[in-house]
Amino acid sequence: MRPSATRAASARRDGAEPAPRLHPWAKALVAALAALLPIATPSLAGDRALIDFIGFSPDFRYFAFEEFGIQDGSGFAYANLYVVDLSRDDWVAGTPIRVRADDERRPLAAIRAEAAAGAAGHLAELGIDVPVEVAALIGDGVPDIDAKSLVFGAPGYQPGAVLDRHALALATFETAAASPCADWFGTAPLGFALTLSGEGTETLLHRDAALPRSRGCPLDYRLYGVVMPFTAPVAAHAVAIISVYPGGFEGPDRRFLAVPLGR
Repeated sequence: MRPSATRAASARRDGAEPAPRLHPWAKALVAALAALLPIATPSLAGDRALIDFIGFSPDFRYFAFEEFGIQDGSGFAYANLYVVDLSRDDWVAGTPIRVRADDERRPLAAIRAEAAAGAAGHLAELGIDVPVEVAALIGDGVPDIDAKSLVFGAPGYQPGAVLDRHALALATFETAAASPCADWFGTAPLGFALTLSGEGTETLLHRDAALPRSRGCPLDYRLYGVVMPFTAPVAAHAVAIISVYPGGFEGPDRRFLAVPLGR
């Protein structure tokens, strides 16, 4: 998913096509969520999406994750499942899979299960079953941190051991957007730039130009974490996860962007 791209591919499948076999991750998710279906989902203020890391393909070219939550304003549950071609920094054709309830009474568990079923064919076709190693994470409950920098390395086998130390630096700046952000929120939208440094080098991984309509009107960005394939925990196959905060009905919302660290 190139963060500055404007793609919203349809996830609709032909009715005559046979249903895909569920990916193991999807089977586990559907089973777990089915148990929660009878539980009513309360209306929440704001919209802070959560994230679930699904995995990598065996050649580490593809990475999948899900963001999900309760939409502010409407109170409708939603789930967006992204499959990223890391070599192209772009979404795989036919994704993301986006599912949103049209009624507050339809629970988040059902929406997530529907998104998992819709993505099952893509995950199976690309063999996305390599577990995710979380190399670094800035949790939402960590206070007094601006989350604009993050030092990380490949996890070692001894307690606290870290290999190949690197650092990410996130910068924000005013830019143009497809949406009338100044009219809606009284402020210019923000873009971001991400830089990777380590071993005496510094690489600009991404810098926004004009923002796509799908990004909305970002008010801020924060580094959320770095993930790697479990079988190859090195920076060349790592992905930076960035929280983006577009303006919403009840304050800033939170969504996620994935930026590959090596291509």
